[in-house]
Parts: sequence; C-alpha cells; structure tokens
Amino acid sequence: MTEAAEHHAPLDPALRWMMRINEANWDARTPVHLASAFYGLTGKGRDADPDRWFGDFEWADLGDLAGRDVLHLQCHLGTETLAFARRGARTTGLDLSGASIAAARRLAADAGLPVDYVQANVYDAAEALGTERRFDVVYTGKGALCYLPDLDRWAATVAALLRPGGRLYLVEFHPLLGSLGPKPAPGEGSELLLRHDYLGGRGAIRRDSTYTYTDGPAVRGTTESFEWMHGIDEIVNALTGAGFGITRLREIDELPWPRWPEMVRTPGGWWRLPAASPRIPLLLALLGTRTD
Repeated sequence: MTEAAEHHAPLDPALRWMMRINEANWDARTPVHLASAFYGLTGKGRDADPDRWFGDFEWADLGDLAGRDVLHLQCHLGTETLAFARRGARTTGLDLSGASIAAARRLAADAGLPVDYVQANVYDAAEALGTERRFDVVYTGKGALCYLPDLDRWAATVAALLRPGGRLYLVEFHPLLGSLGPKPAPGEGSELLLRHDYLGGRGAIRRDSTYTYTDGPAVRGTTESFEWMHGIDEIVNALTGAGFGITRLREIDELPWPRWPEMVRTPGGWWRLPAASPRIPLLLALLGTRTD
C-alpha cells in the first residue's frame, strides 16, 4: 500500500473506538468548563476575552486575517475561534464533541459573531466540511495533538483542507511540558521533574480522571480518555511528509495560565517561570505552508 493510500484507508477500529471514548469524555467535560473560572465564561460570549489565549507572537506569525477563510481544528468551546472572527476572517470551528460545538454556537451567537461550527472527528474533517471546501489558514493547538493517534494522517488531512499556498499554524504545548505534566501531580512541589514520556511510540495512554484541568466540580459522565505522546520530530516529519514547508518554528517559555505556583505574570498577561528557574520551552509554535 502506498503512503497516500494508507492515509485514505479506514482508521484502525481500535483507534476509532478510543476516539469515541474521548468524544464522550469531552461531552462530559463541557458543562464543567463552561462554568469554570479557568475559561472565564458567564454564558455570554460578549463577556469572554478570546485574546487572552493568544500570545503576541501568534498574531505576528498569522498576519492580517481579514477576508481569509480560517479553520480552527479541535476548537472545543470556541473560546479561541472567536478571535479570528473578530479580526474579520470567515471562520469555521470543528470539534469532536457535540456538546462543545453546541456551546460554541451559543457563545458565538451571544457575541454576535458569524462562526460556522461543525462536529466531526479531525480525520473526517474533509468529508464533514465538503470535499471541495478549502481554507487559507488552518489553526490548531494548545492541547489538541495529544488526542490524535496518527500524525501522518492528521498532516495529510490538513494539507487536503488547505488551498495551494495555504498555511497551517500550530501552537501546541511543548512535548517537554507534557513530560513534566500539564497540571500538578498530587503533592507536587515546585521542582521540574520528568514524570511522563517526551517521545511517542508506546501507543495510547489511558487516563481516568474525575476532574479536568480546570477548576469546578467532578465530571458527570465518561471520565475515561486516551492520549498519545508526540515529539517534535514526529510533528515535523509528518508535516514535511505531507508536502508542507516549515517557514517558522518557535519555542516559547510562557503559558496562558500559571502551571506552577511560582510563575510570574508577563507584561502581555501570560505566565513564565521566575528568573532563578531554568529557562525551558513550554509552548511550541510552527508555521507551515502547503507547497504543492
């Protein structure tokens, strides 16, 4: 089987089942996240500040989006998706969770922003959006790739969604942050300790968590989920293999929220470790262009 044919072959049934479990888990997380202080939503999209999730470097890399067709993959509640619409982009958000998409539609309507939301598995995005529909920019990240088992298939999907010369902008938690843990372990202090794999290759990681990464009550419903680790080499090789040219790569030492209690606020409103701590990457930003 050729590489292209392999990407169009049906997703392995075991992986498809794990992603259905993840769909149910994100459906259960949605009401907790809507009510959380972490997201800062009050049920009205006009009260939310979508820009709080973006660093200045992101807007510098993306450039002017007015009149552009922008697709936000794995958009969850659409808290970031709204920022593209505010900048004049024709904006679409896609997510696995039906509950998340329903919430995102309400928030966009309350904010008076024309965002088109679609529920679908990322790997089914081309079919769900229409096989002829293409975009100028695909944006994704900040906790998205860990829920995708096959990055080669993901990269091929993104390439198929872009017009020739279109751009992918990935802003994702750095694999080093993933290996340190995206949230504190029970009883964890301020030391930077490796707790998880940095590289992938060991298959799915099963998690069963009563509470999510936000504040708020316990999840009512499916608490089980599956994640996959991906190193930078896997990300870059998947994209170059799908015909992308990498035009920018950044490693950033800031996060939109304080992962460790000793983190200090930056002038831009994000958080970084204090000067006495090691300077390590916490976010990864990659700009790729479809070259074929």
